[in-house]
Amino acid sequence: MESPVLNTDNDFLYAQIASRIEKQIKQNLLKPGDKLPSVRMLSQEQGISLSTAYKAYVELENMGLIEARTKSGYYVKYLPARFTSVPEAKLPVKKAGEASVAEMIAMVYRNMSEDSVLQLSRSSPPLSLIPLAKLSKSMMESIRNSPSGNITYENPQGNIALRKQVAKNAFNWGGNITEDDVVTTQGCLEALIFCLRALTKPGDTIAIESPTYFGIFNVMLSLDLKVLEIPVNPDTGLDLEYLERAMDEEPVKVCLFVTNFSNPIGVCMTDERKQQLVNMLAKRQVPLIEDDIYGEIYFGKSRPRTCKSYDKEGLVILCSSVSKSIAPGYRVGWCIPPARFKEQILNIKMMHSIASATPTQAAIGHFFETGRYDLHMRHLRKALYTQCLRYTQAIATHFPPGTKISRPQGGYALWIELDKKVNAFELYQLAMEHNISIAPGQIFSVDGRFNNFIRISFGLAFDDLVEESFRVLGKLVSSLVFR
Repeated sequence: MESPVLNTDNDFLYAQIASRIEKQIKQNLLKPGDKLPSVRMLSQEQGISLSTAYKAYVELENMGLIEARTKSGYYVKYLPARFTSVPEAKLPVKKAGEASVAEMIAMVYRNMSEDSVLQLSRSSPPLSLIPLAKLSKSMMESIRNSPSGNITYENPQGNIALRKQVAKNAFNWGGNITEDDVVTTQGCLEALIFCLRALTKPGDTIAIESPTYFGIFNVMLSLDLKVLEIPVNPDTGLDLEYLERAMDEEPVKVCLFVTNFSNPIGVCMTDERKQQLVNMLAKRQVPLIEDDIYGEIYFGKSRPRTCKSYDKEGLVILCSSVSKSIAPGYRVGWCIPPARFKEQILNIKMMHSIASATPTQAAIGHFFETGRYDLHMRHLRKALYTQCLRYTQAIATHFPPGTKISRPQGGYALWIELDKKVNAFELYQLAMEHNISIAPGQIFSVDGRFNNFIRISFGLAFDDLVEESFRVLGKLVSSLVFR
């Protein structure tokens, strides 16, 4: 191996070495079965200590990329070749229609709360990745620091300490806002609902991604809105060319998109395409509600920008929360509307809930302020990326040939295309007989065209139970293919 110039900070040196080897494995320069240099040889070649070389290999082993063989050394384990293809994009029917998957969604939601079921369908951090002790400490300290003990009604716009931290954190995605621009909500879904209610009336057409998070369909039904589905390319994200043609034929009132790590595909639009989307909608004066709930869960080196950062016309509303990053049960979210929409959204919030819960908002604000959030997120991103790789390898090992899988750049989900003979909802029902919950592809669109796709979430730590679940799922898939 050649010896590049490396940062000499020993705390990060092992990670740099591991990252270089990881890249060579993924580019197939190092192939499955290849033997790696010994720890001593790696140490000598790279001019690093034995402990640093060993830590680099442990890091790669934890990610499922290499394996240690007794008295033999380290070998490449990762199997990328079986998944050279990503799932195909499927074009929706252009005509806007009403959502009709409520029954299947309700069934999946019900099973998500069962403790006896292995939850491969739930895209949220498990208890093991939630900083419970530090959150509890922030809760107690914020209560102690409040003259009222956080028991009074909060400012209708939201807790000032939390709003200041959201505004400060916006610097990372290219934002230039103040606390006066932020409106807090009970989670991201409530933020989306407030924005939709402010910008639409019953019967309006909303453009959304396809596939997309199934929870949004019930929102559309409750607001009596029509859905126009725009396909997502697994490599480039939202099909902007399709969107432009569709808007020529259909009167779109609002767009609702996840541009950073869309659920379930996990693709992140490039900055250039985000800017192109913002400019395209600005010409038509069509507002964009940007769901950025996964924006902080990136696997790359830096946090991606948002469409909001390119907005010059005051047409983009950014919505997010801590439900996927810190504490799902705290229900702390927010939206950042431009001035033209802010008052209307605030009025809807006051009619709907008067104010958001004071204790949880104050606790999250304190969690940000103390630096605990940044430390936690570094740990969470690393854990999820490692789990993503290990889940991918398990699918490579246990699912039948021809399976296609997404390559998420962040978030929680793997989008898997199975043989056309497989009915995903039937597979879901069979898996539930083994106490394994997956998300069938039919619930990610209004017309059921993803009937041979499934979503598997990699939030749970990879262990023997998860490994066994993939063995079971692989056998179930094969039984449906070859019956």
